[in-house]
Amino acid sequence: MELIRILIFCLLAAILASLGTALYHLSTGRGDSRRMLRALTLRIALSIALFLLLMIAWRAGYITPHGLQQ
Repeated sequence: MELIRILIFCLLAAILASLGTALYHLSTGRGDSRRMLRALTLRIALSIALFLLLMIAWRAGYITPHGLQQ
């Protein structure tokens, strides 16, 4: 259970780092759009991996969803 939590946080940190890298390449304005595109593509791949990890962990019973508390 703790390993899944660590993996989720690592993937979230990698997604944010990739998004920050793309923002940096966008804001410098050197015309290096290939690096920005690569960073955004990596962010999409990491987001899909995070989604799949969450679905697999849910089906395996490592995490359980809970409803809104009333």
